[in-house]
Amino acid sequence: MNNNQQLQSSAQHSHIATNKTGWRGFGLAFYIANTMEIFERLAWYGFFAVSSVYMTTPVAQGGVGFNDAQRGAIQGIIPFFLYLLPVVTGALADRYGYKKMFFCSFILMAPSYYFLGQVTDFNSFFMILMLVAFGAACFKPVVVGTISQSTNDTNRGLGFGIFYTMVNLGGFIGPLVAGYLRAISWDAVFIMSSAWILINFIPLIFYRDSEKNPQNDKGLGHVLQQAQQVLGNSRFALLLFMSVIILMTAGVSWLSYPQAFSLIAVWLVLNGLWDKVMCKRKTETWYLQRVHVSNRNFALYLAVLTGFWTVYNQLFYTLPLFIRDYTDTQDLVAFLSYFGQPVVDFFAYVDNQALSQKLLSLADNYAATLSSNVDLEAIRLELVHLKVNVPVSEIALFINQINAGGFTLTQSKELSEHWLVYRQINPEYLINLDFAAIVLLQIIVSVKCQHFKVISVLISGLIVTAGAFLLLLLMSSGLLLTQLGGAVMVTVILLIAFGEMLTSPKSQEYVASIAPKGSAAMFMGYYFVSMALGFLFAGFLSGWSYGYLVKTLHSPALMWLLFGLIALATGLGFYFLARYKKD
Repeated sequence: MNNNQQLQSSAQHSHIATNKTGWRGFGLAFYIANTMEIFERLAWYGFFAVSSVYMTTPVAQGGVGFNDAQRGAIQGIIPFFLYLLPVVTGALADRYGYKKMFFCSFILMAPSYYFLGQVTDFNSFFMILMLVAFGAACFKPVVVGTISQSTNDTNRGLGFGIFYTMVNLGGFIGPLVAGYLRAISWDAVFIMSSAWILINFIPLIFYRDSEKNPQNDKGLGHVLQQAQQVLGNSRFALLLFMSVIILMTAGVSWLSYPQAFSLIAVWLVLNGLWDKVMCKRKTETWYLQRVHVSNRNFALYLAVLTGFWTVYNQLFYTLPLFIRDYTDTQDLVAFLSYFGQPVVDFFAYVDNQALSQKLLSLADNYAATLSSNVDLEAIRLELVHLKVNVPVSEIALFINQINAGGFTLTQSKELSEHWLVYRQINPEYLINLDFAAIVLLQIIVSVKCQHFKVISVLISGLIVTAGAFLLLLLMSSGLLLTQLGGAVMVTVILLIAFGEMLTSPKSQEYVASIAPKGSAAMFMGYYFVSMALGFLFAGFLSGWSYGYLVKTLHSPALMWLLFGLIALATGLGFYFLARYKKD
């Protein structure tokens, strides 16, 4: 996932000439920055890839036991600010120095990752994760800025190619390590993320800031003026900001979504009335100016592109939960068994002792209760947290066994051993196929796509992504063999990865075609706004759809239909945007 690409162009136009030494003319700072990038990505994706599973795992199993609304709020709001804050932190780095910003970043992230694993209440978890996000926002612009400063026109393409390989390498290894560690304990996952960041203090010792370029020291005021030139005036910013804040109140359940949308509608109407009654055509007073969008093409493009990031992030937000709760991956476990039991134990580890203890606990809770009076599906969903997906028919036999003559410790051990046949592969290992595909295929895909129009590639990427959700819809509806759930899930993840490989690079290339001449780099610096909004909507939609459509209505097919339609609507949006641009 090329999450740092949006910062490349904004960093490039602030290039500082440096003495080029070493391989291909790269200086020491280049290699230090790439090293720190790997460890930062190991820390982030070590947490991010398992975040949905961790947040919804009961406290008794080591998680925090949040409901889907709380999970969605965290996954929407935190990354939203993570992708907006680099506007501010980048300006601070230009003024006070990159090394100081690196240091602040690591000081924030290292303890925060650790304490993230020590709290279980929503407010504490939210605030600590916000500190992680602020640390990451300090890190992003300076690491990309360092890569830009360490390269020149002759080797910049290679330099950023190496950098993005490091991004995806960290993204690939991080979840593998996290998956192994959570078999030990969830605490180990967060301790490891903290350790990855602490390691970065070692290369930081050898980092040296480049000579300061006065042209870069323009301060936050200049950044805000530039934002107005690219996006819109202060009234436009206030209009959007308040709308997003109101939406966030619904995400954290302070308001219902109908109430939030009603308030947003009122806010929009009030702004329209203010424009008509109070605003003047020419005035320096910001609140008396009409709402103004600086570049309509760019604003519309960001709005449409938000749809892509909304559906793409379901790979990390919703799909891990669906794999854990509703997908039978025994076909993949059977395939892995050909490589030996150690391989099965790595990818589909089950704590037999914890499962045995859970069975004893269930026996106490359901003693003298007929299986016909028990919510067998609820018990199944409890057991999936222990990484076994036991059929309800087996659970019914277990309840009957309890009522037939008690349930002893020996019986619990025997049954837990028997239920190992229902073990499942960790969701994060399957999701990790996305990073593997990008590392192996991104360059090939990019080369092949050079011969096609940018807009055609963008639309194709959305169609492929919609196809992935169609497969999920068919599987959820029982129209595909559920016995091949693992194989279907692998296909879905690879389709989403292919859609991302088509859409993400070309979505940045398209900016150059709609930006005013000579302003492509400046406009590229605000590409991340679509990602921030995409994360926000992805989190809220994931929390609402999984909680209501899946758990309340018991219709996961409706959820996948929703995301598939958003993908298709985004593709149509790109088509009409291209037509609008021509006209």
